[in-house]
Amino acid sequence: MRFSKSAKDDSAATIATANDPEHSTTGLPADGSPPTRPEDQWLPPKLLLLYGLQHILTMYAGAVAPALVLGAAAGVDAAGMGVLISGALLASGVATLLQSLGHRRIGAQMPIVVAASFVPVGAMTGIAGDHGLPAVFGASLAGGLFALCLTPFFGQLVRFFPPVVTGTIITVIGLSLMPVAVGWITNGHTAVVDGAETSVPTLGDLGLAAATLGCVLLFSRVLPGLLGRIAVLLGLAAGTLIALPFGKVDFGAVAEGPVFALGSPFYFGFPEFRVAAVLTMCVIMLVVLTEGASHIIAVGEITGSRVDAARISAGLRADVSASLVGPIFNATPGSSFAQNIGLLALTGVRSRYVVGTGAGLLIVLGLFPVLGRAVAAIPMPVLGGAGLVLFGSVAASGIRTLGRVDFSDNLNLILVATSLGFGLIPLAAPGFYEGFPDTIELVLHSGIVAAAVSAILLNLCFHIIGGRRPSIRR
Repeated sequence: MRFSKSAKDDSAATIATANDPEHSTTGLPADGSPPTRPEDQWLPPKLLLLYGLQHILTMYAGAVAPALVLGAAAGVDAAGMGVLISGALLASGVATLLQSLGHRRIGAQMPIVVAASFVPVGAMTGIAGDHGLPAVFGASLAGGLFALCLTPFFGQLVRFFPPVVTGTIITVIGLSLMPVAVGWITNGHTAVVDGAETSVPTLGDLGLAAATLGCVLLFSRVLPGLLGRIAVLLGLAAGTLIALPFGKVDFGAVAEGPVFALGSPFYFGFPEFRVAAVLTMCVIMLVVLTEGASHIIAVGEITGSRVDAARISAGLRADVSASLVGPIFNATPGSSFAQNIGLLALTGVRSRYVVGTGAGLLIVLGLFPVLGRAVAAIPMPVLGGAGLVLFGSVAASGIRTLGRVDFSDNLNLILVATSLGFGLIPLAAPGFYEGFPDTIELVLHSGIVAAAVSAILLNLCFHIIGGRRPSIRR
């Protein structure tokens, strides 16, 4: 899990060796034959469960946040909020199961977690305020069908993603996630600084995040084998324990609500299809598809696995499944989660069966809301402290990919510099594009999508038109 390893060593670390007693039975599929791909590594059940739980704890807050925002905008009661959260977890579990273990035409068969996307949240809250939640779910369903028809086209984009493009996008993905970690640390606390209201952490939240970060770093450094690989999980547990005596952990909500709930299909009514809402969601799904394709390629770079057009298309179909299945269980459109890409890079555990196990845990959380409420008791600053390491790991993986690029070609330097600039504008000035037309603002407001569009277009102009190709170090 150290980034100083060579790419060859890092890839080899994916398959455990007999020298590691914690992994003496890993590295082989169930039939005992050698794995053909890093993501096909098979692990014992206890490791699948531990690593899968680590993935779920990493993404849980982000997975349920869109449901919380949407529910608040729609003015639903506590029971309705519980239905939205359970639906988000169920849809995420089904889509993640398809993505990691699904058929070759539905699912990339890679360690990718799919959950509710934040991209359409702004539009969905507007639709919910004007027409109610049935219109939101109707637009989601229609947008999902539209996106499903486009997946073969997006799969063809793989030839436009050489290392100079993928490295730039992966770096921006990591940097774009940093505000999420910072938001978890500040925990909604604001203060007026120089006449403007800004997010600042309380001393207690800052200390809790720092303690969690310190635990993750300490465990990563001193713990051997399996324990070192679950340093994030142990750090989250340690941070929660540290928070207990300070009253930062609230288990009061765990007992509120049902213990078991077998979903609540169409709880808010059958989907309604309104033209304006449907058109808006179709445009949004273009952004979701672009982001999803970038994530699939990023995971391919981290795992050292081949990603071709067919695999991207299959992965995007699994992403879109959240938009098609979700409305039945009162869930919103989903996409692959960049948070979990950082976990892959940090731990070196790249088995898709780990994520498949995590998908099963998501489904269980959706069916047993009491478990989800227990996980939700982890303080946000604890998640933020661990998030700094996770999201930084994504950016570090992108930098490692850029290390394969020959920057003696000045065009490569310009491509990376320009694309990083576009990717960081929304972070430096979140309201920068507010005066632009809605469609342009929607696309460019996502730093990941803006960087991807910039890198693809510049690579097309610099290296493909005219027959040139980007140089790669050998």
